[in-house]
Amino acid sequence: MVASPPRPAANRRRRPRRGSVERPVSGRIYRAAWALVAIPLVVAAFTVGRPAPLPRPALPPSFDQAVAERLARSLAEAYPDRTPGSTGARAAAGWVEEQLTAYNLRVERQTFARTIPGLGTVTLTNLLARPLRVGPQRSAETILVLAHRDNLGLSQGLDDNASGTAALIELARNLSTLTVSHTIVFASTDGGAWGNLGAAALADRADVRGQTLAVVNLDSLGGNGSPRLEFAGDSPRSPTGVLLATAEASVLDQTGRAPALPGAVAQLLDLAFPFSLQDHAPFLAADVSAVTLTSTSGRPPPPREDTALSVEQLGVLGRAAQSLVVSLDAAAETTRGTASFVYLGGRFIRGAGIQFVLVVALVPALLATLDLFARLRRRGLLLGSALRSFRSRLLAWLWLGALGALFTAAGAFPGGASRPLAPDTAAAETWPLEALLGLGALALAGWLFTRGRLVPRGPVERADELGGHLVAMLALGGVGLAVALTNAFALILFLPSVHAWLWAPHFRDRPVLVRALLYALGLAGPAGLVASFATRYGLGFDAPWYVATLFTTGYASTALLACLLVWAAAAAQVGVVLFGRYAPYPPAAERAPRGPIRTAIRSGARAARRRRAGRPES
Repeated sequence: MVASPPRPAANRRRRPRRGSVERPVSGRIYRAAWALVAIPLVVAAFTVGRPAPLPRPALPPSFDQAVAERLARSLAEAYPDRTPGSTGARAAAGWVEEQLTAYNLRVERQTFARTIPGLGTVTLTNLLARPLRVGPQRSAETILVLAHRDNLGLSQGLDDNASGTAALIELARNLSTLTVSHTIVFASTDGGAWGNLGAAALADRADVRGQTLAVVNLDSLGGNGSPRLEFAGDSPRSPTGVLLATAEASVLDQTGRAPALPGAVAQLLDLAFPFSLQDHAPFLAADVSAVTLTSTSGRPPPPREDTALSVEQLGVLGRAAQSLVVSLDAAAETTRGTASFVYLGGRFIRGAGIQFVLVVALVPALLATLDLFARLRRRGLLLGSALRSFRSRLLAWLWLGALGALFTAAGAFPGGASRPLAPDTAAAETWPLEALLGLGALALAGWLFTRGRLVPRGPVERADELGGHLVAMLALGGVGLAVALTNAFALILFLPSVHAWLWAPHFRDRPVLVRALLYALGLAGPAGLVASFATRYGLGFDAPWYVATLFTTGYASTALLACLLVWAAAAAQVGVVLFGRYAPYPPAAERAPRGPIRTAIRSGARAARRRRAGRPES
């Protein structure tokens, strides 16, 4: 075989040497650091547990599905519009109170006011039904059975949630006559369809938090979907494994098959970005173990089509709920408190192990970034101009965040109660185009205000680009550390960018499509979160707006919003480096004269500093 002649040196593409400005990141350090991840993976493997369900009740449940069906239809037909604050809502509360009182239960009303986007400030009413007398055999600690009775007023709300309310009343009839070890409290809440407002108000009560061992929420029990357990909360917490295992076993006994559960990735996202539309969620944030039995997925059934009821499904889930409550009564203390884990049907991986893996997965990129910093410092590369470039981009994003807060305060964006919007309401489905255009115009003005000093004025040295990239990576590392300290699960939103964008200098000379793919890979975390809302909750193209409303209402974490703004500034700086649009911040001699706005701002800042220092202004 004849060897092919060597290519001329001029035609050979020589790979840049390691440590050059074209290949500055140390692959050896990066690869070696990944060996550390093996340690938390082994630790996580040893955190896998198998919770044992509580014993089954000795007697079969006596839940009467015919009675529950009659109650559900009576409520839905008599009060089809149970929108919070409406006449129908007040009448429905009286009807439920009358039903519960008939079973020798003492009913307490909890009245409170909340501001709901689209409704304004309205008065809501929770009903808490307790036994008239608590015998010496009963513990003062309680098991809370919960169902919201309101709806969106777009249909009768037969499934969501007349079915859950009917099951609550039928369970009260059955369980109030049993000899039990714990006090069983039945709660009919208001505002559940509007962001679990009633459940949140109930979870805020110190007496409820202090005495409740477990919460069983009944929501949309008469749908055509598979029986399902929902257990995501308002915080990165989960119910105890015993509660979930017992709930799973209760459904399995009645249906012959295990209930559907959120997938592992969905559970991780729920821990990274806590969110739920179910009424158990506020209790998990209050460190009370809680779970929802339902026949729908994470989003309630379409309200305009909520006019049918599966009586068989209602009976199955009603019996499962009764079996679950009776099993809990035998040893409810074992379900006390909350945990963090990913539940995989009979097994769970503890959250501490997952967090350990995520934090250590940050280490390779951090070590490679610090090594890059040390190399550039040894070469005498100054980072002052790169830091000022990043500062300008960060100020532009902070300006956008401040504008969003101002527009929310002015009522242009949804505000009010710190709860998620109902997905089928106008506030969640309708983008406020005029307000968004105004926000965009003001944000663009802020960007143009800073852009003049960030555009290239000529050829840019590769060393300067490397400085801009390093500053962006240091900022991403800082974001990663801040997230690790606040909610380490949220690192799954930022790890793709920390690792992918580390290699931006190595891809600087690659084709545009390759660079675009690398950049898109870094965006996978936040984009995956939005895609999850689009698919899991059926929001489609409304998902970006809905996620934004979680911040405007104050439901989503302010700390996470701050991290996202810093991340966005770093993403912008990496992008201009990767696509050849980066320019170092110009020195004072090359800057254009300050305009009147910049001069006024600078003068005001100097005057404020003088006043704080106690010096005269002139």
